Amino acid sequence: MFPITETVRHLILIVGSGLLAFGIAFALAQPFINWLTKWKLGKNIRTKTSDGKNAELYHALHCKKEGTPTMGGVLIWGTTLAVILISRAFSYFGFFEHSLLSRKETYLPIFTLAAVAVLGLIDDWFNIKGSGNKGLNVKPKFLWLTLLAVLGALWFFIKLGFSEIHVPGIGDFDVGLWYIPIFVFIIVGSANAVNITDGLDGLAGGLTIIAFGTYSGLAYAHGLLILSAFCAVVAGASMAFLWFNIPPARFIMGDTGALSLGATLGVIAMLTNTVLVLPFIAGIFVIETLSVIIQLTSKKLFGKKVFHIAPLHHHYEHLGWPEFQVVMRFWILGGVLAILGLILGLVGMGD
Repeated sequence: MFPITETVRHLILIVGSGLLAFGIAFALAQPFINWLTKWKLGKNIRTKTSDGKNAELYHALHCKKEGTPTMGGVLIWGTTLAVILISRAFSYFGFFEHSLLSRKETYLPIFTLAAVAVLGLIDDWFNIKGSGNKGLNVKPKFLWLTLLAVLGALWFFIKLGFSEIHVPGIGDFDVGLWYIPIFVFIIVGSANAVNITDGLDGLAGGLTIIAFGTYSGLAYAHGLLILSAFCAVVAGASMAFLWFNIPPARFIMGDTGALSLGATLGVIAMLTNTVLVLPFIAGIFVIETLSVIIQLTSKKLFGKKVFHIAPLHHHYEHLGWPEFQVVMRFWILGGVLAILGLILGLVGMGD
């Protein structure tokens, strides 16, 4: 028999962790959907735009999705936490060499995933049970998300001594105290970007797989084996979610999934010092967010809309593209941008 090299063992850990997450999430998905349906935990379609006007175009496009079970993100982050606990138990009894619970590599992503998931879960609950077909008000949700980001920034800056931003191909630059607002901006921005993109069946789920799969490779290239496996676990659980989320969706991610996955993606970018690569790896998330900013700015300053409806995926949907067509084309563009980001991250990491 050929000896198993260290690289092969690492590959088994990363791929095996992802497959385990997929298997667990896939097995739990249908019972979870049945439970959500039984308790009528379905999505209420919003009737107002962000500026308080009637969301007539949006409601016309998506009224058929009223009542679709939501909070599907629980399956993703719940499975992720379960796999981490399983790995910890198996490593404790000597069955696994590595535990995915690592102070150096995964404590911060795990904390972010869990903490922001709770915030999103509260928002989803208000959407389901609250009045006016809306979740938490924007201000308190933004405030709590910002507070969590500030706590993370202070931990990175004070406790871990992070203060540098890597520019691929050029080198590291110490930004001092500016690291804190940069960190907060990235976490809050990433969380909201994924949340904004989560508007069509399968869209955010597929792009999440691409982003976390890419970061699994980048983390390993940076020597962060456990973080790489963690990213693979999130990608694996997201694949199982996506199996039931493609059009027509059996359930949707909800804020508990979108906000937590986006925030965690931002933390991983800061942990690997690849924040300038993140806009490529999360390219569609960035483009979707920019479309909303452009739309709101244009309406406020000039009284005109740039897009028929924002975010961008709804614009193309309104133009007559079938939902699956918008989703798959955005997946393709997201994959291409992620490959560019991976190349940029790998080529420029040693400079």
